[in-house]
Amino acid sequence: MTQHFLTLMDLDKGTLRHLIDRAIELKAIQKSGELFEPFKNRVLGMIFDKSSTRTRVSFETGMVQFGGHAIFLSPRDTQLGRGEPVEDSARVLSRMVDAIMIRTYDHANLERFAEYSDVPVINALTDMYHPCQLLADMQTYHEHRGDISGKTVAYIGDGNNMCHSYMNAARQYGFTLNVAVPEGFDPDAALLKETGHCVNIFRKPEEAVVGAHLVTTDVWASMGQEEEQAIRAERFTGYQVNDELMALADKEAIFMHCLPAHREEEVSASVIDGPQSVVWDQAENRLHAQKALLELLLTKK
Repeated sequence: MTQHFLTLMDLDKGTLRHLIDRAIELKAIQKSGELFEPFKNRVLGMIFDKSSTRTRVSFETGMVQFGGHAIFLSPRDTQLGRGEPVEDSARVLSRMVDAIMIRTYDHANLERFAEYSDVPVINALTDMYHPCQLLADMQTYHEHRGDISGKTVAYIGDGNNMCHSYMNAARQYGFTLNVAVPEGFDPDAALLKETGHCVNIFRKPEEAVVGAHLVTTDVWASMGQEEEQAIRAERFTGYQVNDELMALADKEAIFMHCLPAHREEEVSASVIDGPQSVVWDQAENRLHAQKALLELLLTKK
């Protein structure tokens, strides 16, 4: 049976922890200058309905470093953009490439594609989940502070795909997640019911961050929500991660942001550019964590 990676729940807890260890090993190999090319003549198809900087560069670079190749496909480059059924595209592409990465809007379309694909399908972001980012985040926390199990994470902002993936991460990696979100922007109700044992909802960010070991946030208006920017900016007033908020967290707390960031909106410049911020390590680790994921899916190791 083909192993896909559509959410963090597609892999067991032990495998997810192994991915952190392997990502750190692959990072060390790459930094040492050693050539490690297990994917000679292997091809990753990359379907982008949503544009990206970090996702495209990290996956494409990872395949090149592994000795393979990646093909970038925008809506203008595929028959999907001209109305070909998802099922047909999945059947055809999966006979030509070794794995497929998709960055799109509707999570149901991703699931439909995976259902008809003969090769592993990776979720590189949908409106519902962003699991690859969480692999990088968990690697980054481990590098800086060790095991995240038993710790407290505070997520400040919209109950969006990043929030949903942190909710899944809480149950898979064993930490408590405090979500501070304005009323009307709560995360998915069904997911909240499934993760209620490890996820708490707060209306006041000051309450959510008390004692937190990791504080993270995301933009207030995600891609495709630009027309809501003004409304969201008003509703999220008071949800900025700034020095005052970070002071309430654990004294060893670190700050993360999946990027791109809007300084002085969801995060102050003093925090994202300050000593507690690990966002640049976090961004780099997209490369290493995804290489570990690709290795797992393509070699079963």
